[in-house]
Amino acid sequence: MAQQLTDKPQCKECLVLHADEVPACSPKRGERSLRYKNARLSVEKRALAPLPAGHLRLEMIYAGICGTDLHLLQRDAAGFVATSAPLHIPAEGRVLGHEGVGRVLSVGAGAEQFKQGDIVALESIITCQSCEPCRRGQFNQCLHARLIGLESDGLFSTIVDVPASVAHNVTAMAYDDRGLRASACLEPAGVAWLACESSFLSGGDRVMIFGGGPIGLYCAMLARLVFGASWIALVEPIAFRREHAALWCDDVYDISDERIASARVDVVIEASGFFDNLQRIITGVRPNGRIALLGRSGKPLVVDAVDHIITNGITIRGVRGHLGGAFGRMIALYKAGRLPLGDTITSVVASLDLLQEHLIQHEQLISQNCKVLVKLTK
Repeated sequence: MAQQLTDKPQCKECLVLHADEVPACSPKRGERSLRYKNARLSVEKRALAPLPAGHLRLEMIYAGICGTDLHLLQRDAAGFVATSAPLHIPAEGRVLGHEGVGRVLSVGAGAEQFKQGDIVALESIITCQSCEPCRRGQFNQCLHARLIGLESDGLFSTIVDVPASVAHNVTAMAYDDRGLRASACLEPAGVAWLACESSFLSGGDRVMIFGGGPIGLYCAMLARLVFGASWIALVEPIAFRREHAALWCDDVYDISDERIASARVDVVIEASGFFDNLQRIITGVRPNGRIALLGRSGKPLVVDAVDHIITNGITIRGVRGHLGGAFGRMIALYKAGRLPLGDTITSVVASLDLLQEHLIQHEQLISQNCKVLVKLTK
């Protein structure tokens, strides 16, 4: 039987993205959708609908800001929303946010593995469980996936309803504020784990990471603390982020540093979305080297040194998502004191109104921070 609170909340406050839809051809899977213009944000109150079966109703505690959230407010030269991630904005708008942790308020029928008061962290990909990739266990490539905060309403809300299938019980981890904040970072850390794992990163490897945002920094942490890299370099144009990443890297370079081109590496992780970076390092990738692409920008990948790739057996691989066990591994590593998830956090925004301001005027948010959370409980 579904559990309900005696004093049930009647409405929620949320940060909503609105945009004008422009008729266009549907893109092929994996291609950028040019559908929306004139993106704008508003903080709104919405009534709560009945809780569906198989869902949890959560009071959100912390939610994380991702680069994808910022891209939704940026425009390309033609005025379209600049993100290359899958996106669907309905007429009533889309609630943003896909990283976070919350407290269970109500449990829908069929989700009784959770109870009121549990603290849960959330995956950001809702899978169909029935397409060919899902049946093979390749959930990150689900053909009918819906991305929370992009194709399904997200977590920048005081209360959210989510499928229980995306929830991880982190009550034992999130017993204090430090653990709550760390739990809000499990999603980007899981993405970084998959990037390292997909690169077959192993002890003694030399690693270069492009992008010093949260995912790039988690890649550096994991490469050092878990995968046993012998040398880690991180390339980042923003001085604040270079300084913040220095603890986890042997070398930290500005994007113009000439040492990038002369480095010799086994693994490259491209987490910035600026694929011209690969031209700088491709001939420095050693035999049987691996390149992981996970930063989205919609820009083309152009690589000239094809003979070097063929001769040296270099693998270039796209990496998407965090499904398939990454959350469980991150939780275990954090609880064992092996992974300081909260060390990426540099700021906490105190309300949805302030979050709206920061997202609209995002230059300082980026230049003076790594991971930023928003606190959603009063």
